[in-house]
Amino acid sequence: MKKSVLAVLFAGMLGATMMAGCGSSYSTTESSNNSSDTAASATEAAASTEAASSEEASSTETASAETESTDSASADTAAGSDLSGTVGTDGSTSMEKVIGYLSEAFQEKYPNVKVTYNPTGSSSGITAAKEGSTDLGLASRDLKDDEKDGLVQTTIAIDGIAMIVNPQNSVADLSLDQIAQIYKGEITNWKDVGGSDGEIVCIGREAGSGTRDGFETITDTKDACKLSQELTSTGDVIQTVANNPNAIGYASLAAINDTVKALTVEGVAPTEETVLDGTYKIQRNFNVITKEGAELSPQAQAFFDYMQSKDADELIKKAGAVPVAK
Repeated sequence: MKKSVLAVLFAGMLGATMMAGCGSSYSTTESSNNSSDTAASATEAAASTEAASSEEASSTETASAETESTDSASADTAAGSDLSGTVGTDGSTSMEKVIGYLSEAFQEKYPNVKVTYNPTGSSSGITAAKEGSTDLGLASRDLKDDEKDGLVQTTIAIDGIAMIVNPQNSVADLSLDQIAQIYKGEITNWKDVGGSDGEIVCIGREAGSGTRDGFETITDTKDACKLSQELTSTGDVIQTVANNPNAIGYASLAAINDTVKALTVEGVAPTEETVLDGTYKIQRNFNVITKEGAELSPQAQAFFDYMQSKDADELIKKAGAVPVAK
């Protein structure tokens, strides 16, 4: 009996001990879980705070950039509104298209400025710049030695001089030597250069033309050309060739259209790429002529700078010439 009572007491004590042990384990685990939850909540809060700070910084940067952009646009507008007056250009008829595109874009940027263009020919433009009767002279040739005194030449583009014929003409290519012989009167019939039987009609430009000077220099025909017609503008040359199946002429690549056909010269077509890489042989510079030491008006200086800027590149290309701005 005594042993039975002791056994019962011992079992009770063992059970109580085990229950206490289980309670302690549960409490420790719960405490551990609560600590983990607290740490996770703290981490999430920190991440949320960091994200909010990052977003706020990004918003601040965006707002700052927008403010700078607005300020810049406002400054440009203010500058445009302050600039006013007239800019006179005078000279090369071959540069008409280039000057047209540049002046139109410039006047949109500076609505209070008017750019005028007087198509008198390269030599006249050079003289006008020297005499001060225009702000900017235009020459589709380089200054000659006897013209350089007191003048500055600035090249804004390179232009190919295209050899053009009537679209009905079957001739597609000529060599430089054949072109020279045609213009010197040594070859007089199209059949002698692979075309149909027909007397060649040579169309050229007037003395003083930059296009004529460039053409005669490159083909070595100075003072040797025998012209059927001597015309005073690029447009007149193109129109005359377009109306005569036996005509040949030379004109600025920037000015030609589909009323005439441009010949390849020694197998090379006149394009922006071939003019720039020099494989097309008949080419010349488009120059702006200014008087050395003379201060331009603010509006003329602004237009002069614009002509040489990267902003002008696409406009010069659109006009058919090759920009040289770096």
